Amino acid sequence: MSEHTLDVRGLLCPMPVIRTQDRVKELAPGARLQILCTDPGAVIDIPVWCRINGHRVLQTDEQPKLITFLIEVGEASG
Repeated sequence: MSEHTLDVRGLLCPMPVIRTQDRVKELAPGARLQILCTDPGAVIDIPVWCRINGHRVLQTDEQPKLITFLIEVGEASG
């Protein structure tokens, strides 16, 4: 299993989801992607996008100025 990081801090909706989608397309199923963001809307947007596209949110950490997600790429990544 490979682990990757995507830094989308400073970007606003819909860019964190778009950048996540673009990065996930490059990854194999089972890979893990840590996403660092500051857009409060991502707390809703990224989990919904993952559910719709067959990926799994393994962890979410909300700090005052940083939101971190750990997702596992599903079979529908390509």
